[in-house]
Amino acid sequence: MIRRHALLVLAIGASLALSACQREPSPASDAATPAPGQAQGQPQDETADAFVARVNAEMKAMYPELTAAQWLSSTYIIDDSQLLAAKANEKFLTTLNGWIEQSKRFEGQEMSPETARAITLLKLGTAMPAPKDPVKLAELTRIATRMEGMYGSGTYCKTAGDSKSCRQLGELEQVLREDRDYNAQLDAWQGWHTVSQPMREDYQRFVSLVNEGAKELGYADAGEMWRSGYDMSPVELAAETDRLWGQVKPLYEQLHCYARTRLEAQYPGRGSVDGLLPAHLMGNMWQQDWGNLWDILAPYSEAQAGSLDVTGALERRYQADLNTRMSNENALIDTDRRVEVAREAQLEDAKRMTRQAEEFYTSLGMPKLPDSYWEKTQFIKPRDRDVVCHASAWDMNMDGDVRTKMCIKPNEEDFTTIYHELGHVYYYLAYNKLPPMFQGGAHDGFHEAIGDTIVLSMTPAYLQSIGLVGEQQRSDEALINSQMRMALAKVSFLPFGLMIDRWRWGVFDGSIAPADYNKAWWELKAKYQGVAPATPRGEEFFDPGAKYHVPGNTPYTRYFLSHVLQFQFYKALCDAAGYQGPLYECSFAGNKAAGEKFWAMLSKGNSQPWQRTMAELTGGEQMDASAVLEYFAPLQEWLKTQNEGKTCGWQVPAAATATPAPAPAPPAEEADTPASGT
Repeated sequence: MIRRHALLVLAIGASLALSACQREPSPASDAATPAPGQAQGQPQDETADAFVARVNAEMKAMYPELTAAQWLSSTYIIDDSQLLAAKANEKFLTTLNGWIEQSKRFEGQEMSPETARAITLLKLGTAMPAPKDPVKLAELTRIATRMEGMYGSGTYCKTAGDSKSCRQLGELEQVLREDRDYNAQLDAWQGWHTVSQPMREDYQRFVSLVNEGAKELGYADAGEMWRSGYDMSPVELAAETDRLWGQVKPLYEQLHCYARTRLEAQYPGRGSVDGLLPAHLMGNMWQQDWGNLWDILAPYSEAQAGSLDVTGALERRYQADLNTRMSNENALIDTDRRVEVAREAQLEDAKRMTRQAEEFYTSLGMPKLPDSYWEKTQFIKPRDRDVVCHASAWDMNMDGDVRTKMCIKPNEEDFTTIYHELGHVYYYLAYNKLPPMFQGGAHDGFHEAIGDTIVLSMTPAYLQSIGLVGEQQRSDEALINSQMRMALAKVSFLPFGLMIDRWRWGVFDGSIAPADYNKAWWELKAKYQGVAPATPRGEEFFDPGAKYHVPGNTPYTRYFLSHVLQFQFYKALCDAAGYQGPLYECSFAGNKAAGEKFWAMLSKGNSQPWQRTMAELTGGEQMDASAVLEYFAPLQEWLKTQNEGKTCGWQVPAAATATPAPAPAPPAEEADTPASGT
């Protein structure tokens, strides 16, 4: 979803569209009045196998109706499209509740492992569990659609004299990306955070409704339900994320210390907030990727190490094409035609960036994207309407109609985001042959890791091979620059990937009260990221809503896990390619052996426990951050030298250290060995 100058993306993805997004099925067929003990809509004498087969067929038949409504709602934000999306979601959630009710008939019966897994996955088939009460269910879908629409159309306006200027997220992000004026950045950051204030009441009601739905399914709250989708218990999942964070935290602390020193030099007296990083100065609206601060944080100059200015290369390429197009026009063309020509250049440039990403995947032996992808994808922001620009990948029919939705601009952040989103798309294409209930990532972190595994292979040598950087010098300085470029995307993200769901788990279980929503948000950002706002943020604000995944209701732990998994996958694919050498220099572009192994994993979807899928690719069943540390070992040593003599770390507010855990963790030896049952 969000890759800066360096790279990344959370891609990030949209509420239901993104890979790891929810798979939203459809209405069950009508049936005769049920016999005693038989659920409505369920044929008499139906076996568990027949039930699963029927649900799979109904799901696939009706799925396009749901995704079409959601696509329209995201790419054409008006009241009418939001109504259609809300009604489609309502229809699906009603049907899902019906299927789950029908599945209870088979509890305690013997059945095949595949059927048992399908029924378990059905119960976890949405991140938005809905109450059975149809009135409340309809209310939930209206709120969810309204919040996402508010985010997509969010605009910050201010008046100066007689003029009024309005900017949406993309323009405000541009300020954080490029403008180094302290006050301009603060204004842009604060401006975007005004769009979420009206969401607060809706979100509080939303929490109440999804908690009610989760309890009706047998979970303590919606957070516990989210943590149940990992082939391990909710307690084990919480402990596992803590363990993984413990592995990488020392590396993040060194990067934090280095960044703070550079910011304090750039903004004397204002470069930190009591030792924490100022939220508006990190080059990113949510401080999740620091790559846009390359001009401040680059360890060595281009003269010493060679240019890694991918954004500059992309902008020059776009501008050259635009100039050529303009020179082919009549010198007297009017303003409308000039705008039209510029739009044509933007669209062609966005498609060219996407084709370069596609070429990486096809070089591994994967298929070309279908023609329908190029016809139906949203590549750039339309001029005539509001859209959700947040990057996402969509599987429209579980049968090859795949798309991405972005507002692509010629910069490195968007370029690497495309590689990330196509990871979702190729996952869809690989598992589309499976029954619908198995069409998903091995777990949601897998889905997010696929494209970013490819991004790790975008080494300076690869970028040089596609003409985006010049020849790189082989030197210690060049190595550290390359490592820093990747760390500003990957390492900076890790604590952010953890804290969002830590906040939501607390909101769902009630340990974070509505009156403390904003307070708890900033306590957790301080605790995990070492970030603070430059000005007070009281409860009149609702800063969590300024991040798409909160109003879009997309679980976020997947992104933290993906930032561990992608390094494991990368290492395994480099091994499959026969690569020998430092991990950070490996690019498996063009290697069919690596591609074959990768495609085999993607083709398994969610048909088996993730531990088995992991073992088939990497040889081990455990998520582990050792590959992260191996990759960044040179940078970590360099950072320790740079930070020598400095007071690193930050003071965490006392209240933040007391944030309650979602559940007591098991003993350490149990937490390190995830359960693998269904």
